[in-house]
Parts: sequence; C-alpha cells; structure tokens
Amino acid sequence: MAVITDSQALANLDETLSPTQIVEMSIKQILTVPNPVLKQVSRPVENVTDDTRKLMDDMLQTMYAAPGIGLAAIQIGIPLRVIVMDLAGEDEKPAPRYFVNPEIIEDVEELKAWEEGCLSVPDFYEEVERPERVKLRYLNYYGEEVVEWAEGMYATCIQHEMDHLNGVLFIDHLSRLKRQRAIRKVKKAARDKQLETSE
Repeated sequence: MAVITDSQALANLDETLSPTQIVEMSIKQILTVPNPVLKQVSRPVENVTDDTRKLMDDMLQTMYAAPGIGLAAIQIGIPLRVIVMDLAGEDEKPAPRYFVNPEIIEDVEELKAWEEGCLSVPDFYEEVERPERVKLRYLNYYGEEVVEWAEGMYATCIQHEMDHLNGVLFIDHLSRLKRQRAIRKVKKAARDKQLETSE
C-alpha cells in the first residue's frame, strides 16, 4: 500500500538501518500493472534463512524509498509469500513488520472501507471494503511463529498485501470500469516518463 512522505522515508532509513546495512541492502524495481508477474500466486517459504532476511531487508528499503507502507515480494518480481510493512506515522519512530507465510485464520463479519493505494498501481486510490479485524498466523523476521489479531489500518494493509501473494491487486475489488481506468492511467504515466527520458 501507499503512501508515506519522502521525509518519513528518509527518517525510516536513518533510524532502522545501520550504515553497514545500507551498503549491503539494495532498492529494487517495483513492478506495476499490467505486468503479468503481479498475477502469479506466490509460493511458501520453506525456512526463514539469512537469504530470506536479506530479501526482507531489501524489500523494506525499497518500500521506504518508494515511499509506501507495505510491500509484497511479488511486487519486486519474487514469487515468495513474504511481506514487509511499516504503519508508523510521520512523526513516530519507524516500526517495521515482517511476515513470512502469513495466513488469515479467522475474521469478523463487520466490514470497514478504507481508501487504498498501491505501489504497483501508482497515483490511483479507491475505497475497498474488507473485514474490520482478522486473526493472523505468520513467521517473523527470525522465523518465530506469531499469532495475533489485526484491526483498523493494520487489518486493511495486511489483507491488501496478502492479496498480492495470491495474484490479486486492490483494483481487482473494483468495478471493471474503474480497474481499466487505473491501468490506463499507469500506462500513460509510464509512456510520459519514457518520452521525458528520451528527450
């Protein structure tokens, strides 16, 4: 999901990463619609290893640099069930979260509409209704199992990112007309950017 400010992105990088980590980590390209890779179903991670943690570190740096508040591995072209997130406000200390093989094991009937955006559908926002609270099970950065309830923006964001793991984007919850409009907008922005760089 998106969006946080550039100043927050820089603060997050400064406060969560050591200089050594910044050198070792890298910002990846974020895929945008209609790239077919985004429709792939991601596969589970067998074990949380140093390679998995390196992936999550790269994803976090990429997310902060975008800037955004959530990112799934498939959005950088890696079809693994891995998500990073940071819902801290602009004036709050960064609070990165890491999710490996997340599952929703329970939810509630009450729905909540939030305006959503996505780094893979830049500069397009629409309201989406989702369960207001969900119970999660996942592995954290160290491979430890966590079971907890998510509510509010956390619930919305984790459901949004978990959709990515199943090849679903938030625009897939919208009408066909709105979905087509979003894709046209992203395509046009990409063409305009190409024209600018070629001049």
